Amino acid sequence: MQDDDFSLFSAEVRGVKPIKHDRADVGKPKTDRQQLAGLRQAATVRSGQALVIDGLSDQFVIDVGAEDELMWRRDGVQETQIRKLKLGQIAFEGSLDLHGMSVEKARETLWAFIAEATSLEVRCVRVTHGKAARLDGKRPMIKSHVNTWLRQHPQVLGFTSCQARHGGTGAVYVMLKRTMMEGRDE
Repeated sequence: MQDDDFSLFSAEVRGVKPIKHDRADVGKPKTDRQQLAGLRQAATVRSGQALVIDGLSDQFVIDVGAEDELMWRRDGVQETQIRKLKLGQIAFEGSLDLHGMSVEKARETLWAFIAEATSLEVRCVRVTHGKAARLDGKRPMIKSHVNTWLRQHPQVLGFTSCQARHGGTGAVYVMLKRTMMEGRDE
């Protein structure tokens, strides 16, 4: 019976080539954490006392219409907080107007504004982006970019279009993290 098993086995593995090495292929190699940390450090620039990280990308801009209402919240932020924000029940303590700026100037100005608001422990700000249709008939450029940038900014917990008295769909209330009260906002 053993000879029978051996001949059956031989028949089944006929044409199979033996493996030349004894190491398993476990996929792509793991990333070098030190190299990754070095790359992150290289992307970070010190500007005076503030730490600035240019993380606002234009690679995938979310195109929005002039009258589209904007609303977004980071995972972990309670929906009731965004509802209060939308109703104007969280007072904004600072305001920024991006009308007439180029996309690059608007990005720099927005980044600096959020950095300053965060350093002052401000909870909510208003950003007026406007909603004018462009001459080429496309959707509002600054509004679309602001919608995309705010989603990327690490200090932004959420945002929503303003009440009509504060700019309506031409502006957003932005809820920010507060560093000294870490954990309270999230």
